[in-house]
Amino acid sequence: MKIGIMSFAHMHAYSYADCLLKLEEVELVGIFDDDVSRGKEAAIKYETIHFGDQKEFLAEEMDAVIICSENIRHKEMVINAARAGKHILCEKPIATTIEDAQAMIDVCADCGVTLQIAFPVRFSPAIQQVKQLIDNGELGEIVAFRSTNRGQYPGGWFVDKEQSGGGAILDHTVHMVDIMRWYLGMEVVKVDAILDSFFQNGDIDDAGLLTLEFENGVIASHDVSWSRLPEYPTWGDATIEVIGTKQTVKADGFGEYFRLFSNERKSLTHVLYGSDIDFELIKDFVNCIKQGNSPTITGHDGLKALEVALTAYENACNFSR
Repeated sequence: MKIGIMSFAHMHAYSYADCLLKLEEVELVGIFDDDVSRGKEAAIKYETIHFGDQKEFLAEEMDAVIICSENIRHKEMVINAARAGKHILCEKPIATTIEDAQAMIDVCADCGVTLQIAFPVRFSPAIQQVKQLIDNGELGEIVAFRSTNRGQYPGGWFVDKEQSGGGAILDHTVHMVDIMRWYLGMEVVKVDAILDSFFQNGDIDDAGLLTLEFENGVIASHDVSWSRLPEYPTWGDATIEVIGTKQTVKADGFGEYFRLFSNERKSLTHVLYGSDIDFELIKDFVNCIKQGNSPTITGHDGLKALEVALTAYENACNFSR
């Protein structure tokens, strides 16, 4: 299978490229990036070809593309790739507006190509085990969720609202909303939020607290931020507590690690030893294309997670300090 990557603007592109190289049946046939320096550097690193022209790249023979551009460019690249007949894995969030997300979904359907959204947390063994417990009825009736997604300040285009579409709320809400929707099979019907810039004194939100209500009455809280200092032992977290009438369980999407103490700048680091959730995501996408299956995580999943984040902005109050 021949796969290309469109843009290395998002840091996940490097992880996804590493994953592609681990799959014997996959060839990374090229990289499109109109940031020529970045694109050429990535092409050298991954021993492939750099294309500075998007049309030239999409004219190449390939089965699928992985899109890791700035959020605002997802729509453009997805639509162009779909019209070129390429299956697509798009980095989250799917888009910056509901209208753009729906347009992307519609064009992919019209062109008969797969659109999968990159929510790798679904492939965490701990997160999947909780899903099995819920499906088996071992937790009883679900009453509530508590979730977190707290990471380091990303800087760059992530904090430029014109390119990102939003701050920490948009960046770190969609993962765990996707998990909660997946667990329940229900949609969010109410969203409230408190947000502000607490850590960087910038003009974009870097932290917030969301409260959600699902159509079956389940309530949830979500703690989201770019609050982790550079010296923190790990990049961040993705955790969920599921409260049921029979049992309450907690899962950490990045919980498989050991603690490493050293004389480096970070005296303590968390070294992951468990499953590589990015690799499982890429492998799932490749298998979906090979077998002609519907994507595990659809464009509609991406749209509904985006909808919650954007509604949080609409209904938010700034924290008074």
